Formats: sequence, C-alpha cells, structure tokens
Amino acid sequence: MPCGTVSGPQEQARKSAGNDCKENDLVFTTRRGTPIEPRSFNRAFEAHCRKAGVPRIRVHDTRHTCASLLAALDVHPRVAMRILRHSQISMTMDIYTQIPSPETRKALGRLNAYLDPKDG
Repeated sequence: MPCGTVSGPQEQARKSAGNDCKENDLVFTTRRGTPIEPRSFNRAFEAHCRKAGVPRIRVHDTRHTCASLLAALDVHPRVAMRILRHSQISMTMDIYTQIPSPETRKALGRLNAYLDPKDG
C-alpha cells in the first residue's frame, strides 16, 4: 500500500513507515512510498492470478479486458476513453475494445449451459 496518500488503509501504511516514507503522488508504491519496480509488480500480479486460479495474462491485457467489459455494459465510448486515459476514441474502440455480437453472446450462453448445467 502506498504511504504517500492520506486516507484509510493507506494512511495506516504511511504512519507505520514513519520517517522512512517518501511523499509522492504515485498510486502504487512500496511500503516505504518508493516506486514499484515493474518486474516486481508483474511477479506480484502473476502470484495473485495463480492464487485466484485464473489464467496468466499480461498486466497490459487487463486494459483490453476493461475496455471490452465497459462496452458490454453499454458504457458510453467517451466515458470508456476517459477511464482508459486514451487521447483518441479510435484507440479505445478500434484497438482495445471487442464487442460481442448478439449471436456470439447467445452461442456463449448455450455453451455455458452445456458445460455447466447447474447455471442453465
């Protein structure tokens, strides 16, 4: 948890770090408030995926998943663009977002019911 911010559990982390805490505006930091090394973040992400029993993916792939989920939830493309912090709507819609057709959703629903009858 970052110690550079001042609310909730983050404030506790800041207090526990004491004078060793480095003040900054980063969202994710080490316990001492310093930037996280990218390889360390990736290792932690992979460990969380293993623990959750989900397939291993790259951290960057979560952005594509987020874009596609927002589209499936009918979130306006401009809102999704802001969430993903893209400067152009074409980046959000053409590269990051995959929108399933109604036929695809229906087929996946039937496949889910076949593979897991208790959900159907």
